[in-house]
Amino acid sequence: MQLQQRAEPARRLVQIGAHRKAPTPPPTPSPRNTKMAAAVSVTENAATKIKDLFVQKSLDWDDAGLRIAVKGGGCSGLSYNLSIDDEPTKHDRVFDSNGIKLIVDKKSFLYTMGLELDFDTDDFNGGFVFHNPKAKATCGCGTSFSV
Repeated sequence: MQLQQRAEPARRLVQIGAHRKAPTPPPTPSPRNTKMAAAVSVTENAATKIKDLFVQKSLDWDDAGLRIAVKGGGCSGLSYNLSIDDEPTKHDRVFDSNGIKLIVDKKSFLYTMGLELDFDTDDFNGGFVFHNPKAKATCGCGTSFSV
C-alpha cells in the first residue's frame, strides 16, 4: 500500500500596517471631448444669436455645437471659420459657454485660446466679433488676424 503525500497549499504572506500602499485611484477622464471650463467663450449676445440660428435651422443646441476653426488666408494671414457641427472628433476640444457647445480642433485651439466671441447688433457693421488676446494684428473687417 502506497501513501500519497498531500501537497500543502502555498502560503502568501500579507504585510499589514504602515507599509501597505493605498489603492490607486481610477484615472481621470481626458479633457478632450468633455465639456470643460471655457478657454474659448461666447458672450450672452452671441449665445442668443447662435441659439436663434439653431432654431431657424431646426437644430437642437444640446446635440450640435458651434465649430470655431482657424484657416490660412485673409488679409492678415489667418481667418476664422464658423460652422455647425454635431460630431466632435477625439482630437477636438469641447467647451460650454452660456449654454452653447463650442468645438475647436487641436490646431485651431493654439490660435484661439482665450478667444471671446461676441455679437454686435450695429445696423451697419453688425455680426460676430472676435476678441482674441493672441492676435497681434487684425484686418479692418475683423475676420482675419495674425499672431
